[in-house]
Amino acid sequence: MFDRALNTCCRWLDWLAAAMLAVMVVLVFGNVVLRYAFNSGISLSEELSRWLFVWITFIGAAVALKERRHLGTDFLLTYLPRAGKKICLVLAYLLMLYACWMLFSGAWEQVKINWTTTSAVMEARVSYFYASGLFFAVFAAMILLRDLLHLFSRQLSDEELVMFRSSEDLHPVDVDAHRS
Repeated sequence: MFDRALNTCCRWLDWLAAAMLAVMVVLVFGNVVLRYAFNSGISLSEELSRWLFVWITFIGAAVALKERRHLGTDFLLTYLPRAGKKICLVLAYLLMLYACWMLFSGAWEQVKINWTTTSAVMEARVSYFYASGLFFAVFAAMILLRDLLHLFSRQLSDEELVMFRSSEDLHPVDVDAHRS
């Protein structure tokens, strides 16, 4: 049930990030055209694009975490026995949960500090900008906790115990095809 809701949420987040990127491209391109063609510009464009970029980054990082698309190295893990892989995976999850907590607490402080502060051009609360860190910390912690529960509640294959793969393992290259 939770997995299906998470998949649906990630699909919506993909669409949201794509829409934000489209708005960002239109704003930046329009501002460039206005600057070079008419020697003017839209000041809102720069600030809003910067805010959208930060939100897109955090949304993309959260979805990539859910889909295990972040790069890592599995050099050491391939040589460990199954128990060693499990221990490393639990340690990795605990460290990532701690990083989520640090991000959450820092972003929460920034949201509180900037609750009454407005941005220079958009006059929107700056706390909305820092809420992107809150979003990522909470969403990532839910994903990590779910994965950690799966680690203890069901039998994982050896491949599932290696959380990330080296970039060379993601797309095998046909060496003979590139020699000609």
